[in-house]
Amino acid sequence: MAVSEWVVEPMASTWREALRVPYRLAVRRSSPLFVQRVTITTSSASPASEADPESLQKPASHQGKRRRPLTAEQKKFLDRALRVNQAGELAATLIYTAQTPPITNAHPHLRPLMKHMYDQEAGHFSHFNHLLAHHRIRPTVLYPVWTAAATILGWSTGIMGREAAMACTEAVETEIGEHYNGQVRELLLWVKEMEERGEEVGEELSALVKDIRRIRDEELEHLDEAVKEDAKMARPYEVLTGVIRGGCRAAIAISEKI
Repeated sequence: MAVSEWVVEPMASTWREALRVPYRLAVRRSSPLFVQRVTITTSSASPASEADPESLQKPASHQGKRRRPLTAEQKKFLDRALRVNQAGELAATLIYTAQTPPITNAHPHLRPLMKHMYDQEAGHFSHFNHLLAHHRIRPTVLYPVWTAAATILGWSTGIMGREAAMACTEAVETEIGEHYNGQVRELLLWVKEMEERGEEVGEELSALVKDIRRIRDEELEHLDEAVKEDAKMARPYEVLTGVIRGGCRAAIAISEKI
């Protein structure tokens, strides 16, 4: 079922200029994360260059402004995007759950980091569960498949050792960071177009932009931590991260359709 009753209102939000992404999210051929007539701009450009529409920076008066619901195509975009986000956050919680016992047993100093990353992912998962229920969006039908795949990935990289587990985090968060960047840029474009038409920018979509920006920042912090913990020392690094990133892209493409 498609997303219902999405309109846009202003919010106050400050973009973190210091987000360090370009070196991590390398330029690659754009992939059709969302199909039909929706175009996604990927994170090959720095998020610091993101547009920040006026209505996202300060409270605005609604007097005299029209409120227009999102188009059918925009609702389809959000239906797909939120379904993929929820599936991805489910996978992240399961990866960390499976990795934590072998990693913390061998490296007790990593226990706080593993807990911190898991707790953030669990918060993301809960947030997207709420949005799916609120807007009556069905989860992906491959929920059981992604559950098994994420658990196996987490357990196997955990058994391989600290470097492999961190390389897994680096690979997953690179793809997730790119995925969320595309969504943020698309949503910001909608807000900008509404401003140009003199329409009221409504509260739900504005809150969604803010939330996805925050979640993206937290995912990329996990990437930073993984690199600090010698992710690039994993062997074979290129093969391991290439396979994981390819699996993430496939899971995104499938989940946004079914």
